[in-house]
Amino acid sequence: MNLPLPPDCPYYLLSRATLAVTSHLKKGFADEGISTIRPAYLGVLLSLWDKDGLKANELGKRAGLEPSTMTGLLDRMERDGLVKREPDPNDRRANRIHLTQGGVDAKVSATKIVSATLEKVFCTISKKDIETTKNLLRTILLNCGKEKLK
Repeated sequence: MNLPLPPDCPYYLLSRATLAVTSHLKKGFADEGISTIRPAYLGVLLSLWDKDGLKANELGKRAGLEPSTMTGLLDRMERDGLVKREPDPNDRRANRIHLTQGGVDAKVSATKIVSATLEKVFCTISKKDIETTKNLLRTILLNCGKEKLK
């Protein structure tokens, strides 16, 4: 089987689209003067803004990250003053992850930038096509064994 050339390769297109959106997010955060927020933090932040104090393993599942990735990510987020780890009072082996005041304060600006970025990159795409795309991406994740469809 011959692989398609980049303009027709779904992997290439998906990777390029991800990099392009990430670049827009980075620029938005920089323009807004939010030096502590990085696109890689968004899964964790969105999960904690929804429900603070999750166990690290539950947070990783919600954010779609492997445990080995979570450790380094949480280290960086702690360094950047966004989260803190606290021992779980009911499970000595587990930590609960809490937003710091910096993590709480970042929500308004970060949400504004993410919304503006998504609005810009999807502005010419119909709502129906956006829903189709989300379903397609969920199916890809399901096929890769990384997510259960809701």
